[in-house]
Amino acid sequence: MKNAEIAKLFDRTADVMAVLGVNSFKILAYRKIVRTLEELPQDIEVLAASKELENVPGIGESSAEKIREYLRTGHISEFEEVWKEIPAGVMDIMKIPSVGPKTAALLWQEGGITSVAELKAKLDAPNLAGLSKIPTLGEKKLQKIKQNLAFLSTSSGRVRLGEAMPIALELVEFLRKVPGVQAAQYCGSLRRGKETIGDIDIAVAAEEKHAKAIGKAVTKHAQCAEVIAEGDTKTSIRTIGGMQVDVRVVPAESYGAAVQYFTGSKEHNVKLRELAIKKGYKLNEWGLFKGDKQVAGRTEAEIYETLGLACLPPEMREDRGEIDLAAEMWARKPGVPPTWETLELTDLRGDLHMHTVASDGTKSIDEMVAECKRRGYIYCAITDHSKSQFQANGLKSDRLLEHIEAIHAVAKQAKGILVLAGSEVDILADGSLDYEDELLAKLDWVIASPHAALSQESDPATTRLVKAMSNPYVCVIGHPTGRLVPSRKGLEPDMQKVVFAAARNGVALELNANTMRLDLRDTHLRMARDAGVKVCINTDAHSFQDMDQMIFGVITARRGWLLKEHVLNTLPVEGFRKWMKNRKEAAGW
Repeated sequence: MKNAEIAKLFDRTADVMAVLGVNSFKILAYRKIVRTLEELPQDIEVLAASKELENVPGIGESSAEKIREYLRTGHISEFEEVWKEIPAGVMDIMKIPSVGPKTAALLWQEGGITSVAELKAKLDAPNLAGLSKIPTLGEKKLQKIKQNLAFLSTSSGRVRLGEAMPIALELVEFLRKVPGVQAAQYCGSLRRGKETIGDIDIAVAAEEKHAKAIGKAVTKHAQCAEVIAEGDTKTSIRTIGGMQVDVRVVPAESYGAAVQYFTGSKEHNVKLRELAIKKGYKLNEWGLFKGDKQVAGRTEAEIYETLGLACLPPEMREDRGEIDLAAEMWARKPGVPPTWETLELTDLRGDLHMHTVASDGTKSIDEMVAECKRRGYIYCAITDHSKSQFQANGLKSDRLLEHIEAIHAVAKQAKGILVLAGSEVDILADGSLDYEDELLAKLDWVIASPHAALSQESDPATTRLVKAMSNPYVCVIGHPTGRLVPSRKGLEPDMQKVVFAAARNGVALELNANTMRLDLRDTHLRMARDAGVKVCINTDAHSFQDMDQMIFGVITARRGWLLKEHVLNTLPVEGFRKWMKNRKEAAGW
């Protein structure tokens, strides 16, 4: 389908128009078309041929004609004329964190910079090559851009968890159907659920006689763009997206050992090998050995249990105390494999951060609620943007009042699901909120989130979040650092102070499951868990497709050692209502 191709054209054009300072409503319209096309289940060519294109929400007559022009000719002439108005390198500059359309325009129009290389050279030059004299830039702003350029270079070559996982799942499913394959599992940092992935490791159990054929099958898969290496038991390919995939074939009796070894982390494995030596064993990717005799290795659990450890989820294997925990669990009932009550996707009972067409979402209130019901949720919150998010069509006070009424009207008709009228309210730079308390009091659910001024120093960032939590109407702090994976660091507050403030005020902290955010991150989640602060896992959905990202929130929660009891939206309806009631009473709401 050409849906994704056309979405990229509209997205690029919206970026160019933003640099040129074109009417923000037209830019917003194009952004909505991008989301619509990315989510659209039907083939855009089929819709265009059947004259149903104009019936797709968000696609008007003018946009439909542009789409048809591309399908006919491979070009959209109006877009190409717009692109000619700025140098192509200016768009690359916009990929640098903290460089928005206005800054990119200033660097180009006032500084004569048309590429990232030119920008880096001037930032490295004495006195910043005079750039700090450009109005509204200044030396502090330019130094921040320089820092972000350096940060960007350290994250290059890695892709987000949400990009790598579908590729790995596709290849594993394919391999399990190849003749001779007894089992297959992706490993590495992907299996541990890290936010960015360098490459994909897959372990396959099969007899040696099948190994070469299995490797050859991998090279014929549609994902394979290049064969890097073909050996007797290991095959390496590069995917069409540029990721390296290593497939290793091992005998069934060593399969568990290989999965454990290649899952890692390196630090976890070192500790495990040290423990094995201490107990008189030798551990490697082929198994656990007593002298020359293999005593375990067919499964991961077999290895851990032989060493006197509970087999904990792979997401916890980062050498953060999990081996000591596993030993403690085993010691409670020696010889009886203990169970860690791993948080599962099915434990989530609702999504409490979602956007609709009222701001920058692609679906109506009714549609989002119906989709929540289809997914088995028993409560949800509609939380469109507040007024300061003008680029996201944030709601001014009068529109919010109308929106609250519209949500309540849907809530009255909805059966079997609790629907809350909420808002994602901006936390302004000084910690105040984007709406007055009188208006916040009319909402059922308030998420307070930082979106702007994300380059604040640590102390003011900490004060900002702590002040927001002192507002009696705030239920949860959304994506507290505002980071974007892997390109933007976001705020770097003292998270210990933020967590303690959440505990003191009875406010929940959000784990935003979108893989561009995963904020709170794993180490912060561990702090929240230890302080007794409830974590709310949300998708920040702007479309049905975004709601699929809930699984990445669950994976990240496991990395933070969260169990069902630590997550707010695992509660049944009555338990959730009780939490809200307690929060309101404690805040004097």
